[in-house]
Amino acid sequence: MLQLENLTALRGQCPVVDAVSASIGPGELIGLIGPNGAGKTTLMRAALGLIAHQGDSSLARLDPMARARAAAWLPQAREIAWGLSVAELVALGRLPHGRDHGAQGAEAVAAALARMGLENYRVRIATQLSGGEQARVLIARALAQQSPLILADEPIAGLDPAAQIETMEVFRAHADAGGAVLCSLHDLGLAARHCTRVWVMDRGRLVADGPPATVLSRALLADVFHIRAHFEDTAQGAVFQALSTLKR
Repeated sequence: MLQLENLTALRGQCPVVDAVSASIGPGELIGLIGPNGAGKTTLMRAALGLIAHQGDSSLARLDPMARARAAAWLPQAREIAWGLSVAELVALGRLPHGRDHGAQGAEAVAAALARMGLENYRVRIATQLSGGEQARVLIARALAQQSPLILADEPIAGLDPAAQIETMEVFRAHADAGGAVLCSLHDLGLAARHCTRVWVMDRGRLVADGPPATVLSRALLADVFHIRAHFEDTAQGAVFQALSTLKR
């Protein structure tokens, strides 16, 4: 669904993303983690062809409409500019499929609203909702797009704990149904519990890629995040706890 080969993005002469090679296949929910400024957002924007880059991205090679049918993009900024109803805003996710106002489009919108618990919000004006509610509406719009791959930049930031877990469960269901998700996260506990793989970025480079139980080692957490932490795989799922900071 996504193949990156030596993907590099520069700010001036400085590589913000430095020669990243990786791939995403069906059934994967990948957590993209790393410190602030590690290059996570730039990596996703370059992979989508939204900014200038060197190297190759299989998505960036597609024309814009084909790219939108292949991948849905949830940027970090959540500004909703128009006073549309929730149903109208979610229906914008159908634009890559042309003038889709028939049964298939209506079913896709209804399913997306249901998956995000927004059935009773259909006629509410999106700009009048809380920040967390708006975030759920924008995720629903991405789901209505029915693209196999979703790229989401900090999609759970600002959500309450229940909404965070529910959002990760929605992404996991999308992957389990044959799609794939790449989402940047700062909550390493949710990444450990819900993601099938973790990509770790540090200073523009992809420094680790693998299952959470393998990647989230004490050594890596100390080296990349400068924290002392506890990670354990239990019968109830992965448990992660940051215990203290370390000197940089």
